[in-house]
Amino acid sequence: MALKIVTDSASDIPKWVTDEYGLHVIPTPVVIDEKDYFDGKTIFPEEFYNILQKGNDIKTYHINSQMFYDNFLPYAQKGDELIYICFSTGIAGTFNAANIAKTELLEEYPDFDLTIIDSKCASLGFGLVTYYALKMQQAGATKEEIIQAIEWHCEHMEQIFTVKTLEYLLKGGRLSRTSAIAGSLLDIKPIIHVNDDGALEPIEKVRGRQKSLKRLIEIVGERGKDLSNQVIGIVHGDDAKTMETVREMLENTYGCKQFMDNYVGCAIGAHTGPGIIGIVFLNEESPYKKYF
Repeated sequence: MALKIVTDSASDIPKWVTDEYGLHVIPTPVVIDEKDYFDGKTIFPEEFYNILQKGNDIKTYHINSQMFYDNFLPYAQKGDELIYICFSTGIAGTFNAANIAKTELLEEYPDFDLTIIDSKCASLGFGLVTYYALKMQQAGATKEEIIQAIEWHCEHMEQIFTVKTLEYLLKGGRLSRTSAIAGSLLDIKPIIHVNDDGALEPIEKVRGRQKSLKRLIEIVGERGKDLSNQVIGIVHGDDAKTMETVREMLENTYGCKQFMDNYVGCAIGAHTGPGIIGIVFLNEESPYKKYF
């Protein structure tokens, strides 16, 4: 029997983390031209963004209960303890689907110890939470400590984004046509954060790409604590050059030294489009730093 930590691909956690810790990442489904693909398994970000920009018909849906059942079953059969760190209920129905699978598995394996945690985070927001949990497990923390730390890091994780184009917010129904047209004419770039309910919420409007990036950096300073001593997450939608610019801005402005970066995957990228840039960071110094 062993304790295992699992997450899903909406966490946008980098491959080097999954390789180093043997992390099981459940792939999020994406439908392209009526055919199912699975993020990080049968489709990868570079290919996904190429398809996205060609205008193919793309839809997403959350991991369903059968998929969760299939992914959790081997752990139940082995008698492993499992912690699943889940994509926010404020964005997708993943948490409920995972709990349906848990109920079914407990009928067959009543001793199966599965803890499902709604991260109320998106993208590398809960990717970083997962990374901290893995580091704690490696350092010998107990299951109870790890669960407490996951909940604390989820609660104190800030996630801010800006997009390059309004086209995909319009397609996904997150923006009205009138607002999209007006915004495009005025070169408006929304600043979006993940709110306390775990939902994506626009909080400001800025004119121009460079000003939107500058505003992201300012918000990091307004909300972040101990920035030079924590891991800062940066995600991008097929725009590594801008991601590097943002990294340099964070280094020069706040002395940030530790970074984790990756693509924004299919789960969010399909609705925000290429060019999205996001920064994730803690708004308080972690009380679990001794494990990192």
